[in-house]
Amino acid sequence: MHSNGPNERAELQRNTLRLLCSVLIKSGTRLEICHLLDPRVFQDPLQRVVFEEIRDLGTIESRRLRELLPARITNRGFPDFDLHEFLAPYEASEQDIDELFESALQLLDQSHPDEEHLAE
Repeated sequence: MHSNGPNERAELQRNTLRLLCSVLIKSGTRLEICHLLDPRVFQDPLQRVVFEEIRDLGTIESRRLRELLPARITNRGFPDFDLHEFLAPYEASEQDIDELFESALQLLDQSHPDEEHLAE
């Protein structure tokens, strides 16, 4: 899957945010991914703010992250933010995680275009 078009890019970004909110990854893994990603790969302002808030929350448990995220996003200027709608489908199965990780790897490649491809 290559992310040449805006729809594919938006899907990569959305999938990456779903991964970062998933209960199926450890908080340390989430934080590592956040440190590797350049926030500028999130072109949509709401997605960038969601990413920045996830990154700023650090290594907290994913369930707690999901509790805190809506208020933090609202405080950043998105009063109609609905986490359930934003992450739909809200729950990711273990099978979905592979696809979500692939999306994150592709975004990591976009974050560091001059380095070796991480997704390979």
